[in-house]
Amino acid sequence: MMLPKNCWGWPNVPSPALTHLDAAGHAHMVDVSAKAATRRKAVATGAIIMQPQTLEMILSGAAPKGDVLATARIAGIMAAKKTADIIPLCHPLSLSSVTVDLAPNDNRIEITATVTTTGATGVEMEALTAVSAAALTLYDMCKAVDRGMQIENIKLLHKSGGRSGDYNAA
Repeated sequence: MMLPKNCWGWPNVPSPALTHLDAAGHAHMVDVSAKAATRRKAVATGAIIMQPQTLEMILSGAAPKGDVLATARIAGIMAAKKTADIIPLCHPLSLSSVTVDLAPNDNRIEITATVTTTGATGVEMEALTAVSAAALTLYDMCKAVDRGMQIENIKLLHKSGGRSGDYNAA
């Protein structure tokens, strides 16, 4: 007997690993109302690679669009706060803190976002969204001089709090 398939072509079977799917295989926002509020923290990272002269332009403050690093940092913070608006099944969260660190290194800028809250669900997506938006903003502000920039290695480095415990990337 063939199982009916959902919109992705996967069999409609519940999976404990995929909490965003209900028993019929349909997407839904997970009910976290019974979960205890705990301190949550997530750290994500990524990088944007560019020509050395592009990095020099940024560091010298000569970019035509203004202060590239300050704008990217603010974009990352704003994106973390708006994660639930762009990631469909994320819960809107009251964030306690968001930091976005930008570290120039050779021909790249390393981006690290740290997000904290006290709540019933984690802030991994907020940290990943902050890194992504900061990287995209760096690209946007410098694309006129370097269209070959590459965004790479956006990933979760650390998460703590909640039932699933801590995670640290290898």
